[in-house]
Amino acid sequence: MLFLGFLIIINLTASQNAGVTGIEEGLRYMNKEIDLFIAYLNNEKNTSENTQLSYRRDLNKLRKFLEQSGILQVRDVNASALQAYISFLEAQNFKAATISRNIASIKAFFAFLEKEYMIEKNIAEGLQAPKIEKKMPEIMSESEIAALLEQPMGDSPKEIRDKAMLELLYATGIRVTELINLHMDDVNLKTDCIVCRDGSKERIIPFGNKARNALMDYLEHGRDELANEEMDILFLNCNGQAMSRQGFWKLLKSYARKAGITTEITPHTLRHSFAAHMVENGADLRSVQEMMGHSDISSTQIYAVIYKNHLRDVYAKAHPRG
Repeated sequence: MLFLGFLIIINLTASQNAGVTGIEEGLRYMNKEIDLFIAYLNNEKNTSENTQLSYRRDLNKLRKFLEQSGILQVRDVNASALQAYISFLEAQNFKAATISRNIASIKAFFAFLEKEYMIEKNIAEGLQAPKIEKKMPEIMSESEIAALLEQPMGDSPKEIRDKAMLELLYATGIRVTELINLHMDDVNLKTDCIVCRDGSKERIIPFGNKARNALMDYLEHGRDELANEEMDILFLNCNGQAMSRQGFWKLLKSYARKAGITTEITPHTLRHSFAAHMVENGADLRSVQEMMGHSDISSTQIYAVIYKNHLRDVYAKAHPRG
């Protein structure tokens, strides 16, 4: 009933405010403002391409919802219309994290519109995000990691490449997007470090001997065999082009099956495992935060919680009066 009530409010607002504005003109204006916002994120905020795509996707979903409710221009949107959209997302059983991300996108968009004097007041300020139940990330054991990394054992260019990618991903904890976007000069084998870039942000991450040996093997015996033109991207697919996220996901799942790992793992599982194992073996949280590229230390603290829980389990199993 609440949702239907919101829809009634929306339709009344639309009928009062739409006036003589045509549908084509209204759609053009809404799209134009979204385009201006994305350009602002790119030029002023230096956000990553993935972040911009996420904002655009969220705002286009809102735009379509408003269009279906008869609201065609941002100046005609009211707080009730936005709350109706959040109720719609909840009714569609979207996860709390997804709804919270959409609310963040909407708030940022309307704050931009107010800042640029396209609307008189930011009517998105009062939107409330649902409470998100913090879920502990899936962590692989060190033995599972070892079994996974041992799988690419052949001497074909593909397997040499796969070995290097898996070793480097676990050695540095970088995101899969960062892995596949690495350029040749982002790797320094003299200092055993890589440079990762996310928009205007840049971080330097060290790696160990296993990853170094795998990278050297790939550069000496794998990459030239895969390349069919001058490419600066480090990791190439079998067609000589840049590796895709989907391509890496497939090879990871294939090697996980070969390693006998039955739980579902993703590239992000290796990232979480890197951080958890670093903390477990004595790394301080600030250093792990810097290597992970977390802007907030609270994102890194979850790995300390995992370690404490692990210690409790060890104690309970090992102590005679546990």
